[in-house]
Amino acid sequence: MKNDEEGKHQFYICNCFTTDNIFLEDYKLHVRFVSEQQFRLDYEALLRTLGCVTDQQFEDVLNKISQEVDRRRRLSVTSAERAAVIKDMYQPLHPHVYHLQESYLTPKFKQIVEYCRSSDASERGVLDLLEEEAAPRVYRLPVFKKSFCEDLLEELEHFEQSSAPKGRPNTMNHYGILLNELGFDESFFTPLCEQYLHPLSSLLYPDCGGHCLDSYKAFVVKYDMNEDLDLSYHYDNAEVTLNVSLGKDFTDGNLYFGDMRQVPISETECSEVEHRVTEGLLHRGQHMHGALPISSGQRWNLIIWMRASQERNKLCPMCNRKPTLVEGEGFADGFTKHSDAPLNVSCVLT
Repeated sequence: MKNDEEGKHQFYICNCFTTDNIFLEDYKLHVRFVSEQQFRLDYEALLRTLGCVTDQQFEDVLNKISQEVDRRRRLSVTSAERAAVIKDMYQPLHPHVYHLQESYLTPKFKQIVEYCRSSDASERGVLDLLEEEAAPRVYRLPVFKKSFCEDLLEELEHFEQSSAPKGRPNTMNHYGILLNELGFDESFFTPLCEQYLHPLSSLLYPDCGGHCLDSYKAFVVKYDMNEDLDLSYHYDNAEVTLNVSLGKDFTDGNLYFGDMRQVPISETECSEVEHRVTEGLLHRGQHMHGALPISSGQRWNLIIWMRASQERNKLCPMCNRKPTLVEGEGFADGFTKHSDAPLNVSCVLT
């Protein structure tokens, strides 16, 4: 990644990355941990109502938090180390899937994007081309051809079966792949986001940074009867998210959407949205959602979190505070030190 002097942003991580939104799987709870005293004051009573009642159970929680904080502190270094080892030792099964080609994309998707690039494009016009779901501002679109999805899945399974080191997407998804570590970013996801998804997001989500996306994180998650079955209610560390169902054969496992993260769940009515293989669901990153359990088979999904530093520089979406920044590798978490950029600047991915 080039720095500002070479015409590219230096991206940063907010300090809250090591303290906020730590997921306690046993209790389906996201917590903040600054100190044990703060943690006890904020969560001890709540954890008791969720079944954490003995001293040993509470000690186990503290140990898991300590391990997760340590993992996050070392994340950029360990990820770079894994990527270097993968590049050196892993032999791809389908090298062509690492390079985006128009032939991978459906004619309908290309038609939608072509309209968005036109000089007379409007939000109303693109909405006429999209399938809107029951959840507000969640849109369905056919993204990849089935043949590409099959080749990509074969490549990902080949990698999973290899001895190469593997990093997992986040604390909520235990089975999945960080696609930047495999070398997908520069030749696949940068052109996909820059040339195709940015024109679409500019029209659909200008109010939450869709017109000024400048970084992303791409990963794959896997749901299996013997592994992760579902995904708890959450919001994404993104301004705009694309979630594409790659396969395979599965039943159930629909997504469900509530309201934006500022709205309490007690005041929220959720809507289910079906996954269809080869199709993507585009939504705002701060739109609360989850995944219901699959009841058979295996489901793989490609997730692209798209970030707009112009938005997140003002308010970190994960801690809801003005971010305090530390340097990160590559796109990091999408923060920059250009928070005073004028709001009418037309930004693209860098």
